[in-house]
Amino acid sequence: MRRFLDSFSEVLRAMWTHKLRSFLTMFGIAWGVGSLLLLVGLGEGFRAGTAKGMANFGEDFMQIYNGRVPALGGSQLSSRQYYLNYQDYLDIRNSAFVRNATPVIYRGDLRLVSEYGSSNGYVDGAEPQFTGIRYQPIDQGRALDWNDERERHLVCIIGSEFVRILFPGRPAVGSTILINGVPFEVVGAMQKIGHGNNNGQNMRLIMPYTTMATYFPMQGAGNEKAIKYVAYQPITHAQHEQAKKAVRAIVARNHDFDPETPDAFDDWDSIASAEMVGKISDAMDTFLGAVGLVTLGLGAIGVINIMLVSVTERTREIGLRKALGATRRNILFQFFLEGLMLTAISGSIGVAAAYVATKLFGLVPPIDGFELPHIYPATAVLAMGSLALAGIVAGLYPARRAALLQPVEALRQE
Repeated sequence: MRRFLDSFSEVLRAMWTHKLRSFLTMFGIAWGVGSLLLLVGLGEGFRAGTAKGMANFGEDFMQIYNGRVPALGGSQLSSRQYYLNYQDYLDIRNSAFVRNATPVIYRGDLRLVSEYGSSNGYVDGAEPQFTGIRYQPIDQGRALDWNDERERHLVCIIGSEFVRILFPGRPAVGSTILINGVPFEVVGAMQKIGHGNNNGQNMRLIMPYTTMATYFPMQGAGNEKAIKYVAYQPITHAQHEQAKKAVRAIVARNHDFDPETPDAFDDWDSIASAEMVGKISDAMDTFLGAVGLVTLGLGAIGVINIMLVSVTERTREIGLRKALGATRRNILFQFFLEGLMLTAISGSIGVAAAYVATKLFGLVPPIDGFELPHIYPATAVLAMGSLALAGIVAGLYPARRAALLQPVEALRQE
């Protein structure tokens, strides 16, 4: 133990003697470690933010809209519009690859008026299972149920922005809204989704599908049973492509066109979108991690260089110590300990600086699609492991050169 303490104090004296050199070396390593942790943290923040944004649409959320198909053969110069209808929804719901579905009538031209304010926004008419498909957490009141659907109740649930605009500082649940002059009772209010007051997902109103079809049917469709889109979920997460093909085949059959017709469908698959975003995030993580590792590697090279310089400068000291009885193991251990201390102290400073930086990010207003970076344990372990390896290499190679010096040859060095 005494020998270790002596070596430790000798290392500290050597580092203090060359304060500027030691500081610059440690700064390079601390910068590399901090950069690696922050860059990976930023990449993972992007991944987590986009995943959370996708989850705000709902679990395994998919939808198919109205579309257009060529009217004359395969020509795209003339095309006809087709509108989904309630029968399309029934056939999609009964598909072997679909576990849940709902028809949706959407209008964006309706005027909402309360006793305290007025607004326009997204108005959806959907069946009660829409709650299990589209993410719409209830904050106050209740969700729509099948009794509302069967009896065409004039009830609705509204998003947090509608609560703020139409009922500022007042209770929304139990109040009345006029939708194009038709009175509706607010039976539920949804939780705020995402960040910011202008988030479109919070400017939503949902009423029973039958009520919407009766009072506010689709415009321009020429069919009283027309719907805007069908929202559905695949039977399993992994079968989303089969579900999409099955739904397209049903729509093509019902509207008399080939399902292989190019650009005949307007649909969206949140699962495929999430997979694409995941690949982008993986590429970002790889790139940012590589940049951080290169920075860290440059710091490690600096340690090796400084240790080689240290051995060269202290050649006569090494020769004198060996002449007085110091063994190769003593010399080896001293320089190894010096390299390890340089990397360990500077690495710890880098981790601490990165942690402080992540806390400072918390002072920045939240941004949609981005989660605040934080220190990931796996990345910290990788960084410290790389540092340990760099410290061993930085200490052992120069130390071995110093230990192999013959006392007489060392004392001759100028």
